Amino acid sequence: MSVKALEGIKVLEYCQMVAGPYCTKMLADLGAEVIKVEMPGVGDESRKRAPFLNDIPHPERSGLFLYLNTNKLGITLNIENPTGKKIFMELAKESDVLVEDTPPQTIRKPWLDYQSLKTINPRLIMTSITPFGQTGPYSNYKAYHLNTFHSGGEGYLTPAWMGTGHLHRPPLNEGKYVGEYESGISAAVATLGALYRQKLSGLGQSIDISKQQALIALNPRELACYPNEGWLASRATRTLRFGGIIRCKDGYMELDLYEEHEWQGLVALMGSPEWARDERFKDRLSRAKHGLELNQLIGEWMKHRSKEEIYHKGQALGCPVAPYNTTKEVLDSEQMRARGFFVEIEHPEAGKCTYPSAPYRFSRTPWKASRPAPLLGQHNEEVYCRRLGYSKQELTQLREAGVI
Repeated sequence: MSVKALEGIKVLEYCQMVAGPYCTKMLADLGAEVIKVEMPGVGDESRKRAPFLNDIPHPERSGLFLYLNTNKLGITLNIENPTGKKIFMELAKESDVLVEDTPPQTIRKPWLDYQSLKTINPRLIMTSITPFGQTGPYSNYKAYHLNTFHSGGEGYLTPAWMGTGHLHRPPLNEGKYVGEYESGISAAVATLGALYRQKLSGLGQSIDISKQQALIALNPRELACYPNEGWLASRATRTLRFGGIIRCKDGYMELDLYEEHEWQGLVALMGSPEWARDERFKDRLSRAKHGLELNQLIGEWMKHRSKEEIYHKGQALGCPVAPYNTTKEVLDSEQMRARGFFVEIEHPEAGKCTYPSAPYRFSRTPWKASRPAPLLGQHNEEVYCRRLGYSKQELTQLREAGVI
């Protein structure tokens, strides 16, 4: 049996929804033991979010929760209760990492901050994920995904269909919790770095993750354009003055033209139309100046052709163009099947469902679906009795008292 990359690492998760759970999911997928703490009788907020199996709302059948919490143990614990607080401290004392996403004004309690927790566990790494970070004038602000997504600039830069030139339509939200997933990735990378240092020094540290800054970091080129060039990138351009997302006969294409030979490839793809020789489009500067006009002409050509035709012919001509695939097209992809990216996992309530696996392949420490997402409180007995030494009678008493 192969040893996993993070075998032996113990992670305590006290998080809701997407960013924190995605961070710990990445650690769990690498082999860390993750214990997810949920409020008794309530659970993670993501249990209430669609999509649901067969479109019937059920706390154990949320596709969002099922995906984000595979490979984790799940317990219930009310840390507001004095006994619950004591148990949480016991769990933190035995953990290598604590990942939490509670508002700073909530977590900054005399007993539940990094300075307090490191006194009982100097090795502890505490990763805190909040909308705007632990410091600064916005640190105590509450925010939803929509707020943080826009605070990092992504809402303004999320492209519209280029051919329309709709620069002034309302800001957009992109997909399902994209900004939260990006924040979770930033948190996971930072936590792995701290684990490396912990292994060398034996000491932990606090990690302050700002979702706003995680999203701002996605746009370094766009950010650099304004202070250095005086040019403000928009959703219609990002750093591209023309091209981008353009509609075709059966969907959308992404067209990224940076170099002269790429423009020539596009001209060849379109059959060298007369307008491509227009003075307005003679070089990169003039094409950038007339980008919206150019996109309308490209869009008129693309709308009569399929994604498949544009993609294969364009690639053969050295034109960097690619299709936007639907969920079904991705799931049915020959490439995805060849790599075994989608796997089936059996869940006690949701049954057998298809899940994305991991985006990497390790030769010595392969990814494995060790367990499905936990039922609410599913591993209470395993964690409290077998690991912390509570008796089954005490477990019953804790349940009756509303502690678990």
